[in-house]
Amino acid sequence: MKEVPHLNYIRELSGGDEVLEKKFIALIKQEFPKEKEVYLENLGDKRYRDTMQMVQKLKPKLNFLGLQEGYRLALRYEQDLRYEDPKLQKEFLEILERIESYIKTL
Repeated sequence: MKEVPHLNYIRELSGGDEVLEKKFIALIKQEFPKEKEVYLENLGDKRYRDTMQMVQKLKPKLNFLGLQEGYRLALRYEQDLRYEDPKLQKEFLEILERIESYIKTL
């Protein structure tokens, strides 16, 4: 079964403060599409160092949305990209697409 994004960690971090929770969500909704787009551009241009940096920027969002398995995959992918090996790109893109679908519902 594939991991599903959720807000449990954000709710925990906000300590029940709905305003803070909404700020976290707004930040993710604002930043994620742009970061995904830059990630895909870098990957498409085979700029693996830049791709690795975007994976680094996207990792916290995986964590905030409760995707521990996705976060671990991102760590491995980041290491692979250091050696210009994008073999985990398909799996990582699936995670990004799940996030994209999820944040549209928020």
